Amino acid sequence: IMAVETRPDHYGVTTGINLREIGNSSRMVSSIFGFPIQANKAIVGQNAFRHSSGIHQDAFLKERTTFEIMEPESVGWRGQALVLGKLSGRAGLRARLHELGYDLTDEELTDVFVTFKDLADTKREITDMDLEALMSEQHRMVDTDRMYKVGTIHVVCGNDTSPEARVTLECPDGESRTVEARGTGPVDAVCKAIDEVVGLDIELTEFAVTAVTEGIDSLGEVTIRVAKNGSVYSGRGSDSDIVVASAKAYVNAINRLLAIGAQDRSANTGAV
Repeated sequence: IMAVETRPDHYGVTTGINLREIGNSSRMVSSIFGFPIQANKAIVGQNAFRHSSGIHQDAFLKERTTFEIMEPESVGWRGQALVLGKLSGRAGLRARLHELGYDLTDEELTDVFVTFKDLADTKREITDMDLEALMSEQHRMVDTDRMYKVGTIHVVCGNDTSPEARVTLECPDGESRTVEARGTGPVDAVCKAIDEVVGLDIELTEFAVTAVTEGIDSLGEVTIRVAKNGSVYSGRGSDSDIVVASAKAYVNAINRLLAIGAQDRSANTGAV
């Protein structure tokens, strides 16, 4: 059908078929008979108009007709043309973020791209919700000027052993410190290790986990609140590993505490 419709100059005939219903018709037949549509099936497959390779995406963004002789919408195709994953490059990431409303400078894109590649190594496909979470995470890092930054985390836990965590933090002075600690659970062990590095007497008052995306490899976001001297500070962190997300959230809350404390001290000094 599409060969005839896309090359009327060659065949000299038309079909009279409503092309926009091809996709819907295919999905209806698939649903009725219980046979899934192959992802790589021409015209109606999930991957028919999708582009994942970095170089491929860059060329597609510059000239779409190089790879597509028909408009996906003309056959009722549904989906996102650019599939972001571990093979995607900066051009594809920038284009998708632009569609989501984020216009980044080259320097900002470089920072986000590093985080993006780390996530792409653990997930087959990066969704829009993943990108929103990444941008939120990036914003939180900028807000606190990266006073402390989570390096590596190694946790040992189970129903027959006491949870133990080894955490490496990048400190404000540029040095990295590694500390081991035990806790009642993996998250508790990680937080105690971070406390030992930071040296603050704070109380964890709230801990919440939400799934940002769907699936077993979903990105999780952790919200943590800590209290010190009657004041409460919140932090958030996201990662496909909940323990890592918890560490990011805890460090984010500590950074906010330190940043606000530094601002207060500066204001008091100025007042004097």
